[in-house]
Parts: sequence; structure tokens; C-alpha cells
Amino acid sequence: MKYSHKLSDAVHILSYIDIFSNGEDLSSKAIAGSLESNPSLVRRLMSALSKAGLLDTQSGTVAPKLARPASEISLLDIYKAIDDDHNLLHIDEKTNIDCPVGRNIQDTLDSAYAQVQTAAENSMRDISLQSLIKDILVRESERN
Repeated sequence: MKYSHKLSDAVHILSYIDIFSNGEDLSSKAIAGSLESNPSLVRRLMSALSKAGLLDTQSGTVAPKLARPASEISLLDIYKAIDDDHNLLHIDEKTNIDCPVGRNIQDTLDSAYAQVQTAAENSMRDISLQSLIKDILVRESERN
């Protein structure tokens, strides 16, 4: 199973931009260095965040900034901005319809997965980017 890190990376990017907005290097190269990734991935995620109204960027300048206060950006906002699928769990569509389990598993799991999705999205709505940034800064101060 392949795991996506897009949500984690998007939160990382927004946190980095907010924390280092005091004149630090906010280039995709600098952010990619923090992510241990590549600048093109950072630019793709920043483009998605910008299209979703979470990030303000200007072509030709290296001055990205949050489009609204971090306290007004939820983890759900970020998730919806970068995730094309918007489903946490996925059902195997290839099952044997000649088997009672194979014939019914999709509908059964569809209902259960919808409950999980709703609960997860409600929880994500309650987590602000500001609370995540605060936790990053607290953890960093405890290391020093």
C-alpha cells in the first residue's frame, strides 16, 4: 500500500511560511530543504494551497504568505486543498460477485467508511493550523 504524504507536506509548508515569515528565505528550494524533498513538489503543493485560498503567492517573487490567519485555517481546509480524492479509505472494486461476501462487501464497507470519513473530517475541522504551529514551536523550545 502506498501512503500519501501530501497532507503532512502541505501542513509543513504552511507552518514553515508562517514561522519564518520574518524575512527568512521562503523559496521553494529552502522549504524543500526542510521537507527533504524537491522544490517542484513544494511548488505543486503551494499552487494547490493558493488555488484553495490558503496561501498568497505572486509570480516572480519569493514572498508567500498565509491568505488568512493560521487560526482560521483548519486541517480539513488543508486536506481538501491538496487531496484530489477526499477519501481516507478505499474499497477494493475487484471482488468475486459469485461469492456472498464478494457480492456485498463494497456496499457494506461503503456505509462504514462513510461514517469514518465523516468523523475524521469533523475532527480535522477542529484542528487549526495555529494549534499545529504552536505545538511545533513548543516542541522546538523544549529541545533547546
